[in-house]
Amino acid sequence: MYGITDLRGLLKRLKKIPKEEKKSEAFAKKLDPSYQVDKGGKIRLVVDLADPTVDLKWYKNGQEIRPSPNQRKYIFEHKGTQRIMVINNCSMNDDAAYCVAAGDEKCTTELFVKELPVKIVKGIEAVKTTVNERIELECEVTEEGAQVKWMKNGVEVPTGVRSRYRVKCEGTKHFLVIDDASREDTGTYSIMASGGTSEARVQVDLKPLKIFQDLQNMTVKLGQPFKLHCEIFPGNVPGRWYRNGQLIQPNDRINIIHRNKVHRLEIESSSLHDAGDYTFVPEGYSQSLAAKVHIIDPPQVHLDSLNFPDNTVTIVAGNKLRLEIPISGEPAPRVVWMKGERVILETGHRVRAETYPDHTSLTIEVTEREDTGNYKIVLQNEAGEATASVKIKVVDIPDPPEAPLVPVIGGDWCSMTWEPPKYDGSSPILGYFIERKKKQSSRWMRLNFDLIKETSFEPKKMIEGVPYEVRIFAVNAIGVSKPSEPSKAFTPLAVTSEPTMLAVDDVTDTTVTVKWRPPETIGAAGLDGYLVEYCIEGTDEWISSNKELTEKTKHTITGLTPGSKILIRVKAVNAAGESTPRTLQHSVMVKEVIEPPKIRVPRHLKQTYTRRVGEAVNLVVPFMGKPRPKVNWLKDGNPIEPTHVSIRNTDCDSIIFIRKAERSHSGKYEMTVQVENHVDTAIIDIQIVDLPGPPLSVTIEDVWGGNVALVWTPPKDSGNAPITGYTIQKADKKTMEWFTCIEHYHRNTITITELVVGNEYFFRIFSENMCGLSETATQTKKSALIVKDGMQLKMPEYNDHDFKEAPKFTQPLINTFAVAGYNTTLNCSIRANPRPRVMWMKNKIIIVDDPRYRMFSNQGVCTLEIRKPSPYDGGVYTCKAINDLGEAQVECKLEVKVQTQEL
Repeated sequence: MYGITDLRGLLKRLKKIPKEEKKSEAFAKKLDPSYQVDKGGKIRLVVDLADPTVDLKWYKNGQEIRPSPNQRKYIFEHKGTQRIMVINNCSMNDDAAYCVAAGDEKCTTELFVKELPVKIVKGIEAVKTTVNERIELECEVTEEGAQVKWMKNGVEVPTGVRSRYRVKCEGTKHFLVIDDASREDTGTYSIMASGGTSEARVQVDLKPLKIFQDLQNMTVKLGQPFKLHCEIFPGNVPGRWYRNGQLIQPNDRINIIHRNKVHRLEIESSSLHDAGDYTFVPEGYSQSLAAKVHIIDPPQVHLDSLNFPDNTVTIVAGNKLRLEIPISGEPAPRVVWMKGERVILETGHRVRAETYPDHTSLTIEVTEREDTGNYKIVLQNEAGEATASVKIKVVDIPDPPEAPLVPVIGGDWCSMTWEPPKYDGSSPILGYFIERKKKQSSRWMRLNFDLIKETSFEPKKMIEGVPYEVRIFAVNAIGVSKPSEPSKAFTPLAVTSEPTMLAVDDVTDTTVTVKWRPPETIGAAGLDGYLVEYCIEGTDEWISSNKELTEKTKHTITGLTPGSKILIRVKAVNAAGESTPRTLQHSVMVKEVIEPPKIRVPRHLKQTYTRRVGEAVNLVVPFMGKPRPKVNWLKDGNPIEPTHVSIRNTDCDSIIFIRKAERSHSGKYEMTVQVENHVDTAIIDIQIVDLPGPPLSVTIEDVWGGNVALVWTPPKDSGNAPITGYTIQKADKKTMEWFTCIEHYHRNTITITELVVGNEYFFRIFSENMCGLSETATQTKKSALIVKDGMQLKMPEYNDHDFKEAPKFTQPLINTFAVAGYNTTLNCSIRANPRPRVMWMKNKIIIVDDPRYRMFSNQGVCTLEIRKPSPYDGGVYTCKAINDLGEAQVECKLEVKVQTQEL
């Protein structure tokens, strides 16, 4: 059989054969250089003779082909000049070089026989049989005697003398025979030809077994014996027992019994290892008996191995808790953790439960006080149910106590109480820490370093009058709680000392008046008032005279029984309470005593009392006398009209009041005080004064040189007060601007000197008393001309003075210290003309539109005000003045200090 590559090579060789250019004399047409035919087909070789009478011979590979009557292989035909040789049923032997000879001439060719692939017409079929049976696999191909190959599971089947396999061929059919089949013959068989393959499955099984009693599935409690029993026929068939595919061997605990058709497996005490799939396999048979043995064990929770007292687990809040509890049970029990009615899931974030084959665990990532409680574990499987409880106790620092109460406050101490915290952190409270601080401060001070077991305490050594706050810390074995809320602010206050100098001031038939002095020590609580109490002699009951506190240091006890004797005491009261009482040493008889009247004229009224017109007059004249004296007033011997003067009398003084004094109110006022036949009198001289009038007339007596002599008469109205002097003024007739020549002049004549020659003067005079100058002045009717004979007045010429000047600081800036938060000013003075432009600078930077600074300039004084400075405002400040003639500057250093506050 030629391949495609061989044919292509052959064609190339044929193309290289040189063509004969010489024309043949015997052949009109020769054979083709080559011919091709399929195997089994026929081919016609044709030549055309030039001379039909020429004898023609055919050769194959140099041997002459002779026709025979009984063979149809070669057939020779004559058609005119054509001579034809037909080759039938070509085989590979026909593949050769052929030659035809006509006389002396020959022509040759080559015949190529192409072999066709052997195809499978009928493939092998699958076979299923039992052992010891005959197996025959049959296959039919397209060509007789074709070469094929038998394979089993991809491996060529051995066909030797000793082989169990026999191969035979009948025409186009091929056979593979196995006379005595066994289970090892099971596999995939295939036949391979040049044109294809065919395969089939051969299954060799054991012969069927008759089962009277099959194995039964069993569920056995752990530790109990069990038996697996089966009955098969025939009875003499041995077998093997397997558990989960592993051969079971008999031992002290396992017994294997075979009696006739009965096969039994006995295990005395079951274990978890005995659970599994059991199989009994009879030898030589395809069937096997199987059963499942399920070992069950009731669930159990093993809390004893944890060594927790009372099954209680204690943990500090904030820590992680992982509680692992051993469990047992077969099959593995289903575990449920519960707290109350709530089931704890495995998917929980902070609290979760996990289950493993031999234990279960509860994990709390960050324990909280709410995690305290009983946790129930429930185990369930088909063997039963088990429960157990574990108590988890989360201990923590206690809650802070509530704000303490301060029921009692002393001068430098107080008494405080509090309630224990509502939550003690699941651990007993060991004690408390106390802290206090001033209300205005932020620094707390610990008062005790040893724990206080009680819920009361008395802080001491506090400053009186300073507000304080206190707070509590609760302590247990875990630690210290957060502080309680501060108590309400309280101020340690002390009662005052007792009042001093208690004495009886007045006694009537029904009243007693006492007076006293304030306590020597008052303290920070101040003094709210006084409480006056009295007790009738012979009794122990003290009666309060004033229902409300009195701030005065004098009090009248009223409603007393005439002739009775009483004891009197006075207490000072403030926010801290009542002081120790001050008591009179002797009892007081309630009986009025006559006391002659006496006027106590104040010192300033013992001389003339002077007031100006329009001013108010308010005179208080005290007097004494018992019982209450009668008071009478007279002016210049006449009764006082109440429309002009108001008079008010009390028990101890008389008040005369004039709202707007007039000169008519001047005079001598007589005050008379009378008690029965006893009289006392006092006279008060009141003088109401006013501005005087001007002098009556002013006359120029003489003029000589630069002098003028003036004479005037006193004013008609002196203003009800002596004339104390005169004021003389002059005026040039040209300008009539008045200038004072002399003040407080006492005489009625005067000579005015140093008058300017050539000027003409007028003069005027004001009168003056204790109230001031007269409202108008008296002027001379004539003027005085100052001249000198023989001389002419030549007026000199004056040039205006140039007042322009460059800036010059007459008072520099000075270094200053300021307190933060308090306004400060920087001042300096400058002289310049024209007026300079002033600018202020801080650290050489001009201050512009800054609301923290205000700049003033008045009469050459320059001021910079810094509002509420801070340390940032410190530095070097400069004041600079500029005008057209030049510039000048001064500077100073400002330092701002921060005021520290004492806690």
